[in-house]
Amino acid sequence: MQTTRTVPVNGIELFVREQGSGPLVLLCHGWPELSYSWRHQITALAAAGYRVVAPDMRGFGRSSAPAEVAAYSMFDLVGDMVALTAACGVHRAAIVGHDWGAAVAWHAALFRPDLFCGVAGLSVPPPYRGRERPLDALRKQGIENFYWQYFQPPGLAEAEFERDPELTLRTILGGGFADPQALFVAPGQGLLRSPPPNQPLPDWLDEDDLAEFVAAYRASGFRGGLNWYRNIDRNWELTAPWQDAQIRQPSLFIGGAQDAVVTGLLGGKRVAEMERVLPALTRKLIIPEAGHWIQQERPGEVNATLVEFLKRLEF
Repeated sequence: MQTTRTVPVNGIELFVREQGSGPLVLLCHGWPELSYSWRHQITALAAAGYRVVAPDMRGFGRSSAPAEVAAYSMFDLVGDMVALTAACGVHRAAIVGHDWGAAVAWHAALFRPDLFCGVAGLSVPPPYRGRERPLDALRKQGIENFYWQYFQPPGLAEAEFERDPELTLRTILGGGFADPQALFVAPGQGLLRSPPPNQPLPDWLDEDDLAEFVAAYRASGFRGGLNWYRNIDRNWELTAPWQDAQIRQPSLFIGGAQDAVVTGLLGGKRVAEMERVLPALTRKLIIPEAGHWIQQERPGEVNATLVEFLKRLEF
């Protein structure tokens, strides 16, 4: 039976969903999501013999949302997962992440190979630290309207998204990122491209699911999650000691063939070359006709692949 609780970790509090017993598996969600995004995986992995803990990540949902932008560096985010593992009373865990949560999972495995015995990333390939700050690199390519850039000024994207949280989440979750142009902001406009009136939700997201997300974001706002993006260049600076480092634990990647984050500006090359970062990659699964919200869209395939991967690990 799934339970929820609030756990004090790393100077903040994390709301978590938890189920099962056995080796610990942490599930890290992305933006703009919640621990609820793992609803299909929590039950399935628990049934397979694992203790599954899925937090609302720092800045999201019912977890703490520090006001300072600097409180959302990759060191803070990984520190939360290290502390959560300790709070669960164990010294080894597997970590799984989607979207920004994948970035946390990859870095957790990179920073703490003694603690995280295996890592799976969904929809976002592993980090490959370039030779310059990511936002500088975009500008040098003549790109000024990528969504990372739009999210940088505090308050701008918040005003757009918080004007109507239901429309925001219906558009982003319901529309997905199948079109690479969805990741770019037209001059003088915002990120949202409103769906046509009465456009149905995709079959993997019903109105009750959407209402869960909407209620949470109405209560919390969007700033916490957006502050993750405001640390992109700072994360590059902080991770200088890991230049050209590899993640040597067993690893898994799952993505959707219709996900622009996987196929677009940055992701395509990284997906193609991820073995240079992941020498112990066990599988690279690209699911046909699937988009960005892969664990919600295709839970059967994702769950089966995760269970197969977890069975390989030595906790």
